[in-house]
Amino acid sequence: MLSGMNWNSRTNMSMLTDFYELTMGKGYLDQGLSEQIAYFDLFFRQVPEQGGYAIMAGVEQMVDYLKDLHFTQDDISFLRDKYGFEEGFLDFLADFKFSCDVWAIPEGTPIFPGEPLVKVRGPVMQAQMIETMLLVTINHQSLIATKTARIVRAAKGRPIMEFGARRAQGYDASVLGARAAYIAGVSSTSCTICGQHFGIPLSGTMAHSWVQLFDSEYEAFKAYAHSYPKKTLLLIDTYNVLKSGLPNAIRVAHEVLEPMGERLRGIRIDSGDLTYLTQEARRILDDEGLTDCRITVSNALDEYLIRDLILQGACIDSFGVGERLITSRAEPVFGGVYKLSAIEKNGTIIPKMKISENFGKVTTPCNKEIFRFYDKTSGKAIADVITIVGETIDESKPFEIFDPIQTWKRKMLANFTVRKLLLPVFLGGKCVYKQPSIEEMRIYCSQEVESLWESVKRFENPQTYYVDLSANLWNIRNEILHQHENG
Repeated sequence: MLSGMNWNSRTNMSMLTDFYELTMGKGYLDQGLSEQIAYFDLFFRQVPEQGGYAIMAGVEQMVDYLKDLHFTQDDISFLRDKYGFEEGFLDFLADFKFSCDVWAIPEGTPIFPGEPLVKVRGPVMQAQMIETMLLVTINHQSLIATKTARIVRAAKGRPIMEFGARRAQGYDASVLGARAAYIAGVSSTSCTICGQHFGIPLSGTMAHSWVQLFDSEYEAFKAYAHSYPKKTLLLIDTYNVLKSGLPNAIRVAHEVLEPMGERLRGIRIDSGDLTYLTQEARRILDDEGLTDCRITVSNALDEYLIRDLILQGACIDSFGVGERLITSRAEPVFGGVYKLSAIEKNGTIIPKMKISENFGKVTTPCNKEIFRFYDKTSGKAIADVITIVGETIDESKPFEIFDPIQTWKRKMLANFTVRKLLLPVFLGGKCVYKQPSIEEMRIYCSQEVESLWESVKRFENPQTYYVDLSANLWNIRNEILHQHENG
């Protein structure tokens, strides 16, 4: 058994797989299918909170996992002693060498339902074995990045500080959630180990306990100002914001900081009527000549509360957002799935498709590619088209897109450029992906979100972004459906 002290990101994660991956693996070996080449797609069906878009995240951790994919002797012994797996299968695991091809959409890219976010090609036992870890990695970070993008958008340029470390559902969720949040636009995190590991700016000053520990609020503020004269930001709601906290903060600004040639950098309010309190605080601070003192608020914020505070005229310079960001509290499941899309036999790719009475669960077959269309004049993204690998799109000619379900809905695109979204990550089991820095991913994410039309970014009833199939891919999908209907 792993103790809690040993459970961390350095633990071998190859056994983080659903048990049926192992039972199927033995079955594939028994049936002589272990080297059958298969294609799998990782995709999601619905944007959280009925939003217009999601944000891709987690590729770096997926790469780290696949680079170190192996089974230890402890793993082998556990499967032998506890569950009686036969030696032939255990020998296969002991000699496991990852040899798949993997493609992924870069982190920070706006993504949409039905698109392959990750595509895997390789021996079916290998491609199947990695399903659980890929899903938990991409699902979690994409969920937090998506929620963060909404919150950042609501703040209209005001910095968002990620304060959720203590509310996350576990250690990795705290660290990797803060990582995803930074890619999607927060300015900093309170999670120190995340700052240490990923180079993300850290933020944090004091808790209410600091203020309570001293004989008076003024003494607490004064002590903090002496310790951090160049970055004094005071939490002023421990007792009473306007009658105690703010007057004491102003007193420290004039009596302690200004004689040292320093300024009060900011105040934070963590409770109460934030609109009223910030308006009054701003008025009083300005009257005292502290016009450069910034006001930060926290207290169970999300995109809707932030939007309302701004609409109500709250005087807020930055926001600290915790539990509702790090847990994506309103909808804490991303819902990505991993489905077989094709197999190879004698060099021929044979489409495979899941068919269900629930049409939302019907999958798209074939080895696929994704093209994103951008309008040349505005630079805005106008549609994604999923094609069969090998299809090309001529940018010099008009291109017709159509809804894959309501096929009468058609649109002719012209004056566009296209780019492929899926990039090679592993080829033959070797990593070929150059991991961008977290700052590069953050800038890229901001630019790509900016390329979306405002109507797609609405919180309520966003415009549906076009994700269509090429005519060739649609024909294959439709033919398989008809074959199934006809028995």
